[in-house]
Amino acid sequence: MHEAGYAALGLSDWRYQLLPVPPELFDETVRGLPGAGFVGANVTIPHKEAALALADEATDSARAIGAANTLTFLPGGRIHADNTDAPGLIDALPTDPAGSTAVVLGAGGSARAVVWALLQAGVHVQVWNRTRERAERLCAEIGGRAVDAPPEQADLLVNTTSVGLQAGEDPFKALPLTADALSGYPCFVDLVYGSGPTALTSAARTAGATVVDGLEILVRQGARSFERWTGQAAPLDVLRTAARGEPAPGGADAAA
Repeated sequence: MHEAGYAALGLSDWRYQLLPVPPELFDETVRGLPGAGFVGANVTIPHKEAALALADEATDSARAIGAANTLTFLPGGRIHADNTDAPGLIDALPTDPAGSTAVVLGAGGSARAVVWALLQAGVHVQVWNRTRERAERLCAEIGGRAVDAPPEQADLLVNTTSVGLQAGEDPFKALPLTADALSGYPCFVDLVYGSGPTALTSAARTAGATVVDGLEILVRQGARSFERWTGQAAPLDVLRTAARGEPAPGGADAAA
């Protein structure tokens, strides 16, 4: 995705490469990247909290969420941390969500970014998690309201769990929803992405919902990293085509 964007803008000397890094070597590896010519790095699970911890400065969003997915290497060796997952979600939505209602499924790291982003956008947020205590803890720290079961209707339903990631999986066995219940949510967002539609996105489309899939969110958050590093507007159509042609792998990636 990033490589396609560099090519489209004529940035022939830019590269984006996968760097698998075990947790125990994360700090040492990241601090060595500027000297190797890297200008920044995207950070994925399980390193997002560690990325924020090692940064010399960070955006308010990264600190509020408690995790960073984008690092930028500044002059003098300083490291700047940002979280583009949150604004990337808002960028991907089909309309301005201000004043709407949302239900977030899950209470992990991705949910923290989603809940924070939605609250900042003026959305009324409810959070469901299989273990209610985790949802309550997230809401106490970020905001929103924990619920025992999703309401029958809301403007937006966001899946931040891993349900639907496995091919052939029945997502409705793990979630407090039925396929018919999806008709109560005009817009469905699934953070899970792969080579094709997930069972949840397929069911949501059948129920008549507008669907925002995980690849679109990947593109939108990636575009913000791209623009921070290059100083140029990201060619969204190019990034989107590349991402959908070959979904980006998980791991830690860096731009040079």
